[in-house]
Amino acid sequence: MMNKKILDRLNGNTLLLVITICLFFVMYLIGCMVYSAKGFTHLQTFLNLLITNAGLICVASGMTCVMLCGGIDISVGSLVAMDCMILAYGMGKLNLPCIPLIILILIIGLVFGAIQGYLIGYMKIQPFIITMAGMFFARGMTAVICTDQISITETTNKLFYTWANFKIQLPAFLGYINKKGKLQVPFIRISVVIALLVVAATFFLLKYTKFGRSLYAVGGNQTSAAMMGLDTRKIKMKAYILSSFLCSIGGICYCLNTMSGSVQQATGFEMDAIASSVIGGTLLTGGVGNVIGSFFGVMITGTITTLVNTNGKLLSSWANIATAALLCFFIILQSVFAYLKNRSK
Repeated sequence: MMNKKILDRLNGNTLLLVITICLFFVMYLIGCMVYSAKGFTHLQTFLNLLITNAGLICVASGMTCVMLCGGIDISVGSLVAMDCMILAYGMGKLNLPCIPLIILILIIGLVFGAIQGYLIGYMKIQPFIITMAGMFFARGMTAVICTDQISITETTNKLFYTWANFKIQLPAFLGYINKKGKLQVPFIRISVVIALLVVAATFFLLKYTKFGRSLYAVGGNQTSAAMMGLDTRKIKMKAYILSSFLCSIGGICYCLNTMSGSVQQATGFEMDAIASSVIGGTLLTGGVGNVIGSFFGVMITGTITTLVNTNGKLLSSWANIATAALLCFFIILQSVFAYLKNRSK
């Protein structure tokens, strides 16, 4: 009886999450074994994964919420690019302070998500069509603002530059002595703190709030959710508002890392977010998923890229090939679990 209960729990979200987490640690362990001479075992290498992917972690968290209710959002990459361009143009060309620009970015995210959410939830238009329109709009607006690449420097905005370069140092005993005999103390950036707070807040929202449970209900069976008295249209709209808001936070983190804005920024970011969510155990059909899994999905794709770059002899396209293979594997795995679940009924 006890074994059956354990199996029932593992056949769903829990098992997919366990597989994702184990896969990440196995991949990272292999990297430590193969590339130990190239510094892969240093703590800073792991922390660099968080620093590089801070923006994607925020975007994937929002994507998870949308996918849980059976939706999709392919506008997030363009929205990130537009956010970065607004920040870069505002600070670099107009000499505006960064705090009002950041507030503007967050407001744009809320409005952008509200418009898309209303059209999807209340007008019942396909999410792919609406978010594709949002993708073209945001990417086009990025070019309208400026077609050149704009850099943010200490001269253009000292406060934002200070935030971007500020190091939150960890205890010195976690560091290492480099070849020059200097102690390298590991550190993280402000963007990492923001990304981890986003993951924690999203996890709490999905697990312990009525809205979070409603997302699972709508994604699991929209008809049943409506019969239970849930306003499915409003829930979908809120999901897209949350996604775009978290995407704007991700855009700020992305800009803190790149310190620039350009039309070509964050190209393919939406696919990275979707892939990370699926690898993390979120079903494409909705109803099953976990933001912790999406976080490890981002870490897995980041580890693949780091392994390819550390090798130095492989083309960067091999990272995309490996991610595609993993994505196919997890989609097949999800289909198997869905089949077993339906068969047991």
